[in-house]
Amino acid sequence: MNRIKEVLELKGIKQTWLAEKLGKSYNMVNAYSKNRQQPRLETLMQIAEILDIDVKDLIISNKPEQEAK
Repeated sequence: MNRIKEVLELKGIKQTWLAEKLGKSYNMVNAYSKNRQQPRLETLMQIAEILDIDVKDLIISNKPEQEAK
């Protein structure tokens, strides 16, 4: 799962703008944003660079958080 939609909303950026910067269709970026499709790692890194954030901020962990010991 990814946080692309959430980060775009926080930054006030439209999916159409990101699609243009990535050189991908709006439909593809929309599929990423709605988690219908996951971007390749290279694309995720490119998105992070465009949005000026750490790539880790675009990813939702699939592991349950472990209790502090």
